Amino acid sequence: MTTPELRLLSVFDAVYKTRSVSRAADVLDLGQPAVSIALGKLREHYADPLFVRTSTGMEPTPLAEELVQPVRTALNALDEALGHRHVFDPAMSDRSFRICMTDITHLVLLPRLWQRLRATAPGIGIEISSLSPDTGRLLEAGDADLAVGFIPALEAGFYQQALFRQQYVCLASADHPRIQGGLSLAQFEAEGHAVFSTSGTGHQVIDQEMARQGIQRRIVLKIPNFLGAAFVVERTDLLMTIPRRLGELLRGRGEFSIFPIPFTLPAFTVKQHWHARFHNDPGNRWLRGQIAELMSEIKGPQAGPGLTE
Repeated sequence: MTTPELRLLSVFDAVYKTRSVSRAADVLDLGQPAVSIALGKLREHYADPLFVRTSTGMEPTPLAEELVQPVRTALNALDEALGHRHVFDPAMSDRSFRICMTDITHLVLLPRLWQRLRATAPGIGIEISSLSPDTGRLLEAGDADLAVGFIPALEAGFYQQALFRQQYVCLASADHPRIQGGLSLAQFEAEGHAVFSTSGTGHQVIDQEMARQGIQRRIVLKIPNFLGAAFVVERTDLLMTIPRRLGELLRGRGEFSIFPIPFTLPAFTVKQHWHARFHNDPGNRWLRGQIAELMSEIKGPQAGPGLTE
């Protein structure tokens, strides 16, 4: 792992991931001049700038985009062939992890996870990204460590671990002028509804199941996230269909009522997902363990691609 050729490939991969020479130097524990020299050698070898400085960082050229997968394949193969194993000590690490999740999981997971990290791994950093159709590619490329949520698109080809089961409820203002004490199907169909974006998640199952049952929902407000819609609901007569755990959290912090959905909606499972490339990475395994301890209701299953851990 110390040959000059391998270091050049490592520099290429780090600059590609971070879009920054200085951040690549931090990741590799090298001086910035050493990374700049290595990048210069790569540019000379390929007769291409590889990365061009823009307002958003060092963006890869078309040739660099072609090279990234072969470079990562070579690095992974060399790691395996040379028996490379690195030790992860959370108490001493300053590693930054990127987790893709919804704003629901922000409320459910982040406060407890942050308290755990401050007590056991004070140098660890967390970056949160939204779930999107691109989440699978980010996990595969190593640009994200975990994805947490209801994400059917990652059921195949990724490792996964069930954390908890969820049901849907209907959220309303505690002062709703017409909905008090219960919610009938007729009221559900008559009232105006706020809905949130479901990009990258499986929550489109709500619309699919309502269409299957012939139930109408009068949508009058569309908003990109759960929390923004929820606090509009608190001050209006709108209704919103949300996961039960979020409803219970909101009811404890605002003027909300929650009601059972007056028709059948399937329950769903919130899971954490990761790519096979990082299944044995000590840091990734540690982070998964922390999240599982905090949130999982599943005891002792086994993991595999497309299975639960």
